[in-house]
Amino acid sequence: MSCSLKTSILSLLVVVLAACASSSPDVIRRDDAQRLSLVEDAVVVLVREVKVESGQTGIGAATGGVVGGIAGYGGGSNQREGQIIGVLAAVAGAAAGNAIERMSNREDALEIVVQLKNGERRAVVQAKGAEVFAPGDAVLLVTSSGRVRVSKAVTAPAASAKP
Repeated sequence: MSCSLKTSILSLLVVVLAACASSSPDVIRRDDAQRLSLVEDAVVVLVREVKVESGQTGIGAATGGVVGGIAGYGGGSNQREGQIIGVLAAVAGAAAGNAIERMSNREDALEIVVQLKNGERRAVVQAKGAEVFAPGDAVLLVTSSGRVRVSKAVTAPAASAKP
């Protein structure tokens, strides 16, 4: 298997594994299932898009460095040149792996500022989900195990007048 093919497969693997993590408000953690949550009524005051960046583990840089070093070592006409090229390729691979990890750890999110019925305002940052929020929307603040998410409030259908 060629070195460039190995590098491509490894890079793809890093991206795919990073995509498996979810902080979507539409996904409930197993620990939060069948637990009592505090629910508060509120109204959306402001919504803005933000990026959430999780911490880097260093796996991207380490993997990129190893792959770059192995791929680069084969270059050059003698062992000394191969070692120099291997070291340079390892540094370049580490930088590329670090950048890939950083970009794969970013997630589109929303900062939602709400006003509670008592006048207090709260801000919640959560990953973008299926719901779309706009100022004036009636929402619910759901607090469970110290985590808060915002969900649209379901409005009851208007009662029909009986004759």
